[in-house]
Amino acid sequence: MDRLDAFKNIAAQASRGELTFPANVNASLRLQQALSDPDCHVEAAARLIQADPLLAARSVAIANSVAYNRSGTEISSVRAAVQRLGVRTLQSLVAALIVRQIGSQVTDPALLAKVNQLWEHTAHVAALSQVIARRVTHVDPDTALFAGIVHEVAGFYMLSCAGEYPEVMEGEPEDWVEHGEIDIGRGVLTKLGVPEGVYKAIEAMWIGLRALPPETLGDTLLLANDLAPVHSPLYQRPGATTLQGARTIDFVVGEGTLHAIMTESAHEVQSLYAVLML
Repeated sequence: MDRLDAFKNIAAQASRGELTFPANVNASLRLQQALSDPDCHVEAAARLIQADPLLAARSVAIANSVAYNRSGTEISSVRAAVQRLGVRTLQSLVAALIVRQIGSQVTDPALLAKVNQLWEHTAHVAALSQVIARRVTHVDPDTALFAGIVHEVAGFYMLSCAGEYPEVMEGEPEDWVEHGEIDIGRGVLTKLGVPEGVYKAIEAMWIGLRALPPETLGDTLLLANDLAPVHSPLYQRPGATTLQGARTIDFVVGEGTLHAIMTESAHEVQSLYAVLML
């Protein structure tokens, strides 16, 4: 089997919803569905989060991060964290857990290095997306955070399948963009129940056309992707901004500039990134 056939097999399984997830992903998906219930209020959300020690610790940590702790008042309980963050931010934390769990099946050292780099990239993009959404594009920051967390989920799933389909790691990186990312990504995003608006924004990333100044959620993701100091290990799009080139991206935002905003927000971005890397 060659690389393209391997991609086609994985994509076909994904399109049929036949995805192979670790057992703990299914539990996290059930938690995600419970948090998505409109009747899930603070008390219920707090009980759900407290049942998972890792999520409980991350919830408190992110609630105390610069991005969410505007008053500087530190909290120490899950209930207080839920009140400060809101259910939608908690959904992003669960999504982060799901994405990392998908990659947890990988044991090969070379593949594991790619998984770890892909998560570093993802965490940077998610943190940058939240700040860019709030201060530049004025799309919903919670949605931007969530979109940044799941934007590379197809890559994590592909890497998790590399043990069964070693061919996916052969050939040219462009093969992933042309034959793997979109078809596999659609299946995985559908299985995870990603909202349509986020799905469309990630599709815009796959196409790679970004407006400057950015306006949409897709633009937000693309700009965050360009500004991220760690690139995806899976590919480098033709014409994508280099790390060196990203330092030159600037444009007017209201009475300021992108450079000024990102400089002011650097601590906030780093704080959010650090929590996602826990």
